Amino acid sequence: MTATNLAPTKKGFPAGFTEEKLDETRIRLDTRRTGFSLEAPFYTDPNLFNLDMQAIFGQHWVFACSVAEIPEPGDYVTLDYGPYSLIVLHNDDGGVNVLHNVCRHRGARVLTDAQGTTGNLVCGYHSWTYSPEGDLIHASAPGEMTFDKSCYALKRAHGKIAAGLVFICLAEEPPTDFHETAKIFEPYIAPHELAKTKVAYQQNIVEEGNWKLVMENNRECYHCDGHPELACSLFPTWGLTDETIPPHLEDVWDRNQQAQASLEYRCRRYGLPYEVVEELDTRVGGIRISRESLDGAGESFSADGRRLSKKLLGDLPDFRLGRCSMHLQPNSWFHLLGDHVITFAAFPISASKTLVRTTWLVADDAVEGVDYDLETLTHTWKQTNLQDKAFVELCQQGAASPFYEQGPYMKSEYQVEAFINWYVQRMREHVG
Repeated sequence: MTATNLAPTKKGFPAGFTEEKLDETRIRLDTRRTGFSLEAPFYTDPNLFNLDMQAIFGQHWVFACSVAEIPEPGDYVTLDYGPYSLIVLHNDDGGVNVLHNVCRHRGARVLTDAQGTTGNLVCGYHSWTYSPEGDLIHASAPGEMTFDKSCYALKRAHGKIAAGLVFICLAEEPPTDFHETAKIFEPYIAPHELAKTKVAYQQNIVEEGNWKLVMENNRECYHCDGHPELACSLFPTWGLTDETIPPHLEDVWDRNQQAQASLEYRCRRYGLPYEVVEELDTRVGGIRISRESLDGAGESFSADGRRLSKKLLGDLPDFRLGRCSMHLQPNSWFHLLGDHVITFAAFPISASKTLVRTTWLVADDAVEGVDYDLETLTHTWKQTNLQDKAFVELCQQGAASPFYEQGPYMKSEYQVEAFINWYVQRMREHVG
């Protein structure tokens, strides 16, 4: 959709960014050691966090939710990250209206619930009332002078839906290459038909860590020995190659290779894309996507790899399709299986705090207790998320130490390097 009445991102830099601080940041970015973690202030400094919010989350396309979370016109979710609060509302045209959740009267939050359904949007403070498009339609009081209500619409941002996923961008002029990124992932995701799914469960975890540490942790499996539940179905050799497989994983690697060959045969038979597309730091809309085998029965994230829901998604021909795995910069990752989909989004709160939102989607006609057991469906990733929370928080504590030094990424952590390289490129573009 084309957004109107957009508030342009302010020129200049956040409060606290003196010329000296800006020059220091430029030097840190320009001298960043390739293949190493960032210097500590990028994980701990509130001023650099504010710059992240302006340069990354204020300028780039961010994953917000899936259409399953706002299935009908009038359905909405509210998103809060950094200094921003947004309303993402399903409109009558099948798209989304993205509105800043800031009343034009005195700045109160217009909608305070995390999600719901609404016709007009009514601010609870003085009842200023807005249409779903954000136009001010009621702001009168006895004896008040009239004013031009058209000048006081809610400020809008950009929103788009691609393959059932909803993205938002706060910039006046969003990056244009996201259209090309969407063309990459749509053929992989479309067969799962997210518009025909529903939310089975949503988990919100606040991790006491910088958002970049959350993303770094997600982009590697070097730590996957710490995920025993996940290791039942996800091969712990993810990210490794023939040259980097340790001896104790050689048998697992062979089993993974055989399962992947079988999966690729079925994908070719069914006409499903499976090839790795990896452009994490070579385009602004950074992406990695592929279809990869799972261990055991190869169907889902369960102890034996078998399906967790009896209902096959979309027009998929088979449950045994492993997982379609997608990473998008800057804040999201996804697992799409034959029986369910899991979306993950990181929403920064402060320099040392991040909300991680995980949403499980099942077929819209799947019945809890009949077609799936909710606790079994969510068990693996609930446990994995708690384990990741602990890992991220250990890293945040270390980054705050006066004795922290940048450490080298291992070969299997190449996607972490790609994420950090993407981040550094975007920040350099912003600070000039």
